[in-house]
Amino acid sequence: MPVVRVTTEVDAPPERIFDLARDVDAHLDSMRRHGERVVGGRPSGRLAAGDEVEWRARHLGLPLRLRTRIVEFEPPVRFVDEQVRGPFAAMRHEHRFEQRTAGTLMTDVFAYDAPLGPLGRLVDALFLERYMRRLLMSRAAVLKRVAEASKPA
Repeated sequence: MPVVRVTTEVDAPPERIFDLARDVDAHLDSMRRHGERVVGGRPSGRLAAGDEVEWRARHLGLPLRLRTRIVEFEPPVRFVDEQVRGPFAAMRHEHRFEQRTAGTLMTDVFAYDAPLGPLGRLVDALFLERYMRRLLMSRAAVLKRVAEASKPA
């Protein structure tokens, strides 16, 4: 199972970035260029343990649907969402938030199995893992920008 790990330093407290990372509207904003929208489950607001959302977006030129559920929830330290139904053979995304002297270290740990067995492993080796890393880095950059812009005066 490939694992993509992305770390981002954020000049904001863990509580703020934790709340942004589980906010449906912030997620949609971070995935705007992929035309992502909610087509099932919780349509807006902050996700909590047991919540499910079904997303529809265009990735790698393909229209895809992904339904995820929050399976672990430890505010403001971490939460985990897993694929319930979707394009991966399996998918688990852990979001971690570690208090630092000046802000928070946000870490995404994205573990997945590509579909289609040997063909999926080839696609993963050729470009899927790099695509997922860039996608997670792009999302983290949006969350960082929003969290740092909303700092109290």
